[in-house]
Amino acid sequence: MDGKNMKRVTIYSVAHEAGVSLATVSRVINGSPVVREDTRQKVQAAIAKLDYKPNAIAQGLALQKTTSIALVLPESSFNYTGKVINGLLNVAKIYKYNINLHTSTAGINEMNEIIENVIKSRMDGIIVYNDMLKSEELNNLKDYSIPIVYLGNKVEGESICSVYIDVEKAVHDFVSDYLDRGLTNVALVEDRKNPLQMEFLTKGIEKAYKEHGLKFEGLIKIPAEYRTTYSYLKKYFAKNKHDLVIANRDTQAVAAMNSCMEAGLKVPEDTEIFCMTDSKYNDIVRPRISSLSIPNYDLGAVAMRIMTKMLNKDPIADKSIELSYLVTLRDTTK
Repeated sequence: MDGKNMKRVTIYSVAHEAGVSLATVSRVINGSPVVREDTRQKVQAAIAKLDYKPNAIAQGLALQKTTSIALVLPESSFNYTGKVINGLLNVAKIYKYNINLHTSTAGINEMNEIIENVIKSRMDGIIVYNDMLKSEELNNLKDYSIPIVYLGNKVEGESICSVYIDVEKAVHDFVSDYLDRGLTNVALVEDRKNPLQMEFLTKGIEKAYKEHGLKFEGLIKIPAEYRTTYSYLKKYFAKNKHDLVIANRDTQAVAAMNSCMEAGLKVPEDTEIFCMTDSKYNDIVRPRISSLSIPNYDLGAVAMRIMTKMLNKDPIADKSIELSYLVTLRDTTK
């Protein structure tokens, strides 16, 4: 079998194969005398069967609870995550958990490497907020048996829960309203940094168009040779006009708005602008940008509460919790 397609063998794989706890596997690896001989033999047989190579994660595994949770965030998301972190911290304080912040940088730190480093640091669980992961990277999270709560998108796995906003439904409903009113020239600005989010947004818009007997052809792709969205949109809107332009991030929404106005288009009279990720900047710029508002504080608080249930092995009625959203209309929509 091609090594790239083989599932990583971890200490969790050994524990599952032997039917014992992580702590027991760690004791066997470290030669602890407190393990029963029959249990030791089961663990050693599992290690041999899986061809597991003990590493620093297994050898440094804590044998006692640390009451610490790792929060993994991409550096580029700090503008959006302040309230998420507040929600996490407030619930963590109630249940006497410590939160340790770990950051990821696109193109430098891979998610698997970050999570393994987190495990080495003796965390009880991991909360991941990263809207820039690809589908395969999300699937990799399922390889770990340590409790993981993922924020932003729906992810399902044996040791993973998720708290999310259904952006596909949100954009579907929003665009459907325009199509109902006969405004069929809708555009979506490509966000090259968020391929998974673009997948959801495109599906939602395409579904709305299909329900109205139409085909969506309004994806504005940003060519690779353009370093910024604005540098391309400035040329694009000099020759093109849409009823509604949807952008994923605030910077792209501002770029679209400025490009339209520089091309002589009035916002919102000629072209309306909508942003799928609300931030304080959408309310600061003029005209103020209409946006999709999500309950960031609740996102963090609910995630932390689920994590406490996972660690205490309490029953969880729903491992994927969908939170509601609010469409905040400002000056860039009629």
